Amino acid sequence: MQPKRRLRFGAELRLRSKLQFDALYASGRRIDDRFFGMRVKQNGLGHARVGLAVAVKTAGSAVLRNRLRRLVRESFRLAQHELPAVDIVVATKFPAAQAPVTTLRASLATLWQRVASTCASS
Repeated sequence: MQPKRRLRFGAELRLRSKLQFDALYASGRRIDDRFFGMRVKQNGLGHARVGLAVAVKTAGSAVLRNRLRRLVRESFRLAQHELPAVDIVVATKFPAAQAPVTTLRASLATLWQRVASTCASS
């Protein structure tokens, strides 16, 4: 029987500094769809990390921005063990603010699969 993996979202799984974000924007691979855009770059840490870029321009009010952030964090938390060792910045696009939650969850699930398939071969 395989040991249980913990589905936590601690500080070691987050991108925090401007330097980390800038490095991804400068040389990361771009993966996107209608609702989200991702920049992905391999790291040598053995696990995936995520950073969020939810702008007022695309999401609007603080309530909507925080809702989108919670949604992305939860989706990443559940998918983290299927992802390779990469750093990911997730940015929202304008249609995400009006889309239903089920559509956004499906979009993120598809994007995580695309990250896993594209970056596992790199």
